Amino acid sequence: MKRVCVFCGSRVGRDPLYHEAATAVGRSLVRRGLGLVYGGGGIGLMSVVADAVLEGGGSVIGVIPHGLAAREVAHRGVTEMRVVPSMHARKALMAEMSDAFVALPGGFGTFEELFESVTWAQLGIHAKPLGLLNVAGYFDHLVKLVDHSVAEGFVPAVGRDLMVVGDEPEALLDRLAAYEAPDGPAWLVASEG
Repeated sequence: MKRVCVFCGSRVGRDPLYHEAATAVGRSLVRRGLGLVYGGGGIGLMSVVADAVLEGGGSVIGVIPHGLAAREVAHRGVTEMRVVPSMHARKALMAEMSDAFVALPGGFGTFEELFESVTWAQLGIHAKPLGLLNVAGYFDHLVKLVDHSVAEGFVPAVGRDLMVVGDEPEALLDRLAAYEAPDGPAWLVASEG
């Protein structure tokens, strides 16, 4: 792994643990010599993780749609900023430039980026590891929803394993570094039962 794409909120959330976790992720990336690829924002947890990497002397590549950059929400201090025409182009470029994905707490945008990435893994479009940093149980209900989808036969059991869940940045990054993708697209696995 050389670069990790981090999906996270454009807000900091209510719990101070979210801010602490974003800072810890940034510091962990620097300690490991990993660059950050992220949505390019200068607000919310996006800014927190980028600032932590920059403060540690690491590399930060932001990818932001022109419309958001024009509204001055782009981070002004990143190593490199790529301005793209659309949200679709943003996600495609972030995926192309990254070797792994980590989702921190966030809202609809974070969920959408997370699920698109796991869908691409399920379809065999990429074989990159994807982790959820479950800060203060933030993703507990989402994990239960995915488990329910497996139990109801809409997601194959191997599909559940496409998302690595952890509550501590260093351990999660260790698991992503050791990740082995399933053989073949997960959606081809026959449903159980």
